[in-house]
Amino acid sequence: MSKYVPDISTRRWVVISPQRLGRPEEYLKTHKPNKINCPFCGGHENETPPEVFRLGGGEQDKPGWKVRVVPNKFSITDIHEVIIHSPDHEKDIEILPIDQVVLIFSAYRQRYNIYRKRGQVLIFCNHGEHAGSSLAHPHSQLVVIPNQINLDTLVREPLNNIVEDNKLFHVYCPDFSQWPYEVWILPKNEGNFFGDTTDVEIHELAILVVKMLRRLSHIYQQHTISNLLFGYNYYFYHKENWYLRIIPRFIHRAGFELGTGLYVNVVDPMEAALELKGVERKMISVLKKLKKF
Repeated sequence: MSKYVPDISTRRWVVISPQRLGRPEEYLKTHKPNKINCPFCGGHENETPPEVFRLGGGEQDKPGWKVRVVPNKFSITDIHEVIIHSPDHEKDIEILPIDQVVLIFSAYRQRYNIYRKRGQVLIFCNHGEHAGSSLAHPHSQLVVIPNQINLDTLVREPLNNIVEDNKLFHVYCPDFSQWPYEVWILPKNEGNFFGDTTDVEIHELAILVVKMLRRLSHIYQQHTISNLLFGYNYYFYHKENWYLRIIPRFIHRAGFELGTGLYVNVVDPMEAALELKGVERKMISVLKKLKKF
């Protein structure tokens, strides 16, 4: 069982979860994909707790699935699930076909709606070693947190630095961006929870997420600021007026941020938006000057 401990003065909470100590750390052993011992690969269904949901064919806990959901053996909260993106050990959302990504996001919606009356449902993905992933096989996670726990999560930021704008979604880099090149995707249909998204919105959202992750990966490779593979996090805001926040791990956080709670962003969000649009960096300074007039 997990335990929630409050800081009375700030109304912030910590979760005491000793069971997390036993989780596997694949990255400590190798930086190469290890399909042989991976419990999330097809054919290894008996190595996870019994599945609670799947999309695709086949019998429960047998091969044939396309997306599979199982309880997390090393849970943070009392309800904690793993959404396995596909049987493929190496391909993640930025590489998978759109139809497969649509299935992943459809599984998110289904699991969100299963638990939305039982607490605050947070769906998140850690991709890469320095983004907090302990297993290389692409997956996301879902946790349910009691309603009485105050979550220190950002509400929607004002629209600035638009990257894309279509009939259903805004894609932008908020002025308040805490991380270089962070991207927010939010629906134009306001007042809804993520569980209320339509099939059409799910499909368009999948397209946008894949597009943004591919562009971010390209930028990461161009800047060559780390010898680690491209990593990122994303999560869905759990309350009304939901959004999807993508945080590429271009940098690590250090003592200043941890000690002050102030984030240092080394990339102007306006320049990040222009680069994500495909504008060459040599033009960004010119456009920035023109914006003043």
